[in-house]
Amino acid sequence: MAKNEKEKFNDFGLGDKSSSDGYRALNKDGTFNITRTNIPFFERLNFFHSLVTMKWSRFFGLIIIGYFIVNLFFATIYSMIGVEHLTGTKGMTPFEQYMEAFFFSAQTITTLGYGRVAPLGLAANIVAAIESMLGLLSFALATGLLYGRFSKPNTKIRYSDKAVIAPYQNINGFMFRLVNPQKNQLLEVEINVSLSVKRNDSDLRNFYNLELERKKVMFFPSMWTIVHPIDKESPMYNLSKKDLLIKDAEFIVMLKAFDESSSLPVYSRTSYKADELFWGEKFIYAAKRENGKLNVDVGLINHTENVDLN
Repeated sequence: MAKNEKEKFNDFGLGDKSSSDGYRALNKDGTFNITRTNIPFFERLNFFHSLVTMKWSRFFGLIIIGYFIVNLFFATIYSMIGVEHLTGTKGMTPFEQYMEAFFFSAQTITTLGYGRVAPLGLAANIVAAIESMLGLLSFALATGLLYGRFSKPNTKIRYSDKAVIAPYQNINGFMFRLVNPQKNQLLEVEINVSLSVKRNDSDLRNFYNLELERKKVMFFPSMWTIVHPIDKESPMYNLSKKDLLIKDAEFIVMLKAFDESSSLPVYSRTSYKADELFWGEKFIYAAKRENGKLNVDVGLINHTENVDLN
């Protein structure tokens, strides 16, 4: 495996030891396949990160559930004080009285206040004042989180499910494809590909930066095929499919771009294992000109055809 020392790294921030074959440092969706244990509970807590990164359905679900729990809590307090300390209530049964207290709590926490029901007495007024202050703080926090979720730069780069070893000029090359399926324009797109392999007769791993045919493009409106030429300077030179499987090879992909919509940099990650690498296949052309425009068929991103290797 020939490679200049300046392009060889003992570690990539992912650990240089693999305790078993088949270990994957980076999942296909870009998340790290690493867990941390024996961390105190309060050190693990990061409410802001969790609320900003969770799914929208879960985020709104937590907001709605929290809203009802808080109102149920204050409705219970008003009921314990006595609904006779809430003027304008008309409920006759305990359930109706509790519902009156619940909806009064909902009006108080949102500072809406229709005016029909109002607190009467020191205890009820103190609880209403506390609840209104809590409502102002809570909705300000929820608004900030909502803005944070909308303003957070996000891109959904789609990568081919597999990588291939295909003919490239008079040699072969390692290739995979990617495309931006969204309408946001990405500029100054830069990609880095690293190879992680086990050392001979050892569980330790080596990391190599792979030289690419093109590692940066100014615009990214179409589909991009990333190519690493397997020449004599490549760490993949003279390695067979079996060799990569034995060495538990993993190709780690890191993309950085400038999102024109948010005016912020965005990042994307994925990886390919040796068993996701198909030899003697090449990607078919996925673009054609129609009505004066270039039409890119994103559905063909994984389509390949068999070819003879050099």
